[in-house]
Amino acid sequence: MTICKTAAEMRAHRRTRRQGGRLGFVPTMGALHAGHLSLVRAAREQCDSVAVSIFVNPAQFAPHEDLDQYPRSLERDRELLEKEGVDLLFVPSTEEMYPPGSSTWVQVEGLSDKLCGQSRPGHFRGVTTVVAKLFHIVQPDCAFFGQKDAAQLAIIRRMVRDLHMPVEIVACPIVREADGLAMSSRNTYLDLEQRRAAPALYRSLVRVQKDFGGGERNAARLIGAGKGTISAEPSVRLDYFEIVDPQTLDPLTEVDRPALAAVAAFVGTTRLIDNLALPG
Repeated sequence: MTICKTAAEMRAHRRTRRQGGRLGFVPTMGALHAGHLSLVRAAREQCDSVAVSIFVNPAQFAPHEDLDQYPRSLERDRELLEKEGVDLLFVPSTEEMYPPGSSTWVQVEGLSDKLCGQSRPGHFRGVTTVVAKLFHIVQPDCAFFGQKDAAQLAIIRRMVRDLHMPVEIVACPIVREADGLAMSSRNTYLDLEQRRAAPALYRSLVRVQKDFGGGERNAARLIGAGKGTISAEPSVRLDYFEIVDPQTLDPLTEVDRPALAAVAAFVGTTRLIDNLALPG
């Protein structure tokens, strides 16, 4: 596995591999878990070579959020990626990604203030800016993202479409713990009691899915059922529970077409997200 720390190094290796077929790319912030590795394996199955980036992006964290505490385990991550047969690992510094005086941003208007964007103003501007930079540097043919970050996925798809980026965006299923909790690097923040409570997010979505399967199509009643499940777990504080169009992220009143049930909640001080698709 070749490790690159600068954009120039990454581009040089990309040029030498240009005749080597399709390059799959998995952008991450490190602290890798089985969910990340499932993306790497999907890239390996669908592409001829695989690149991964590890960069904790300061632009997507608000001043009061967990940038300094975000888990970092580069040596462990490197070993995991080598075992998965990753060809290129890009590990840039903050100064490499945001040179002094940087003032250019990429923002998807109309989507970036929905779901997590409403709760975390500026978050998606940071995401789209860094992803655009990474696409420009790595020049992948395909990029792989987890469905857990459904709003991020919709926003990146729109950015790629609007800016005519020659990258295919591939969505991969959520990987869950045995009790349904969606895998996340932030799960490491949870103590034993919080970890016990955290699957309430998934249970709330399963309740909505069950009611939907029973014929309920009114979004407000479905949301009410999901919120009721969350409220039964006193240590979980709801941020939002919404049913939206998966492409526009607009809220729905009736689930008469494919929809996304999405939840965000705080377990202690840790903010977790999850979602399930409703077929419509």
